[in-house]
This record gives sequence, C-alpha cells and structure tokens, in this order.
Amino acid sequence: MALEIKLTKSVIGRNQRQRDTVKALGLGKLNSRVVKDDTPVIRGMIAKVQHLVEYKEV
Repeated sequence: MALEIKLTKSVIGRNQRQRDTVKALGLGKLNSRVVKDDTPVIRGMIAKVQHLVEYKEV
C-alpha cells in the first residue's frame, strides 16, 4: 500500500527540523504531492509534521 502526501501549509517560520522533515519526504512547494510506500518510517515523519501535510492511502 502507498500514501499520497500533500504539503498544505508553508514551512516559513517553522523550525529547521520540521523543514528538513518536509524536504526528506520529497515535498518542496506548497500543494506539492508525492507518493511514498506506507512504512513506519514514513508514518513517523508524517506524524512530526502532521500540522503541515495531508495524506491519504492510495
């Protein structure tokens, strides 16, 4: 199974750790989307920036 992740809020004004997590997920600009495998690592990254992203199972 996979997850489609979308960046819904800007990383401007966020701390560097959150910015790095968003970048590591492969997200750049606002409303960008990526599809990642559903692994515990990806779920953990989403949990750290859940206020900035939306995700759904694909």
